[in-house]
Amino acid sequence: MTEAVSPHTPEPPKAPAAPSATLDKRKTIILGVIGLAALVLIFWRVIPSIGSYADAWAAIQNMGWASAVGVVIALVIYLAVYGFTFPAAAPGLTYWQGQQVNQAAFAISNGIPGGGAVGLAVQYGMLTSHGITPAATTAAISAVGLWSVFVTLGFPILGVLALVVSGQAGGAYVAVALIGLAVLAAAVLILVLVVRSENLAKRLAEWGNRLLKPFAKRIKKLAELDLVPAMLNFRSSIYSVVATRSLRLTLAQSGIFFTQFLILYVALRGIEGWDSAGTAFLIAFGAFAISQLGLMIPITPGGVGTVDAFMISILVAAGTANATAVAAALVWRAASFVPQIIVGVLALVSWYRKAGKTYAAASATKPS
Repeated sequence: MTEAVSPHTPEPPKAPAAPSATLDKRKTIILGVIGLAALVLIFWRVIPSIGSYADAWAAIQNMGWASAVGVVIALVIYLAVYGFTFPAAAPGLTYWQGQQVNQAAFAISNGIPGGGAVGLAVQYGMLTSHGITPAATTAAISAVGLWSVFVTLGFPILGVLALVVSGQAGGAYVAVALIGLAVLAAAVLILVLVVRSENLAKRLAEWGNRLLKPFAKRIKKLAELDLVPAMLNFRSSIYSVVATRSLRLTLAQSGIFFTQFLILYVALRGIEGWDSAGTAFLIAFGAFAISQLGLMIPITPGGVGTVDAFMISILVAAGTANATAVAAALVWRAASFVPQIIVGVLALVSWYRKAGKTYAAASATKPS
């Protein structure tokens, strides 16, 4: 006799297939060329039109050693906080294992054009090598990705509120906040409803199938695509994470955001001089938070260039000196991006030398 399944509790998900870690060379080249062109345009034309690199470098040189040490301390805090996301989503994963997974995935996803898919495959391999079941691994990766999107959409709303309180926000910023709030609310509502109702999840997937049907004649992969099994399996895998670990995930992802902002704020005030009035905390926070919407433009890895240009423009519009805004953004980017790529590569090498070889050998012996 089979046990009845509650309408709110989905059946255990089927064991998912491991994602592929193979790079699509053609896609990688195309994305690399597009990303490089965007970087050249932004750093050669857009940012210099706002503030001179020569003036920015002069401003950086005026930053005292105490502020430089402050930036390093903020960086260390940020890197430390970065390790909490996967332990928050995957019960049984230790903090150091979570650090290893997240840092390695960051290095691959942000260091290789089109490396996002490879980053997911590496996350899957590392998590399962640490004893996390395939189903729990898929749930953790999905949840961490979703919460990252929620934070990226949610914090710009707080950024607009910060600018409003500072007397800096105009109608355009308020419109962005309202649109962001509507999108975020809709995304969260859909997630909650999908998790609570299998019938709704199925209907949404069927609606998605109908939406894609007109394109199926031109794209062969879409003709064979059925979203219903994927949606139901997604619901089954992520149910327990959403039900029991939402607060942990929210705190972990928010911590990443706030510690990244800390790097920018210490750099900005260090360049301006802590003894001067300088840029107000709320204005700096607003500029940083709103600029994170640049992450939703998948032209360059990690929003390099797009986020920076948005941030500089908002700071300058709020009264920060042009050279200071450019200098602070350059210090923030160099401090928060380059060291993390290095840490991620070291984490990947460390994992491969220990658990990675065993995992790769075991995967190679499994029947296809």
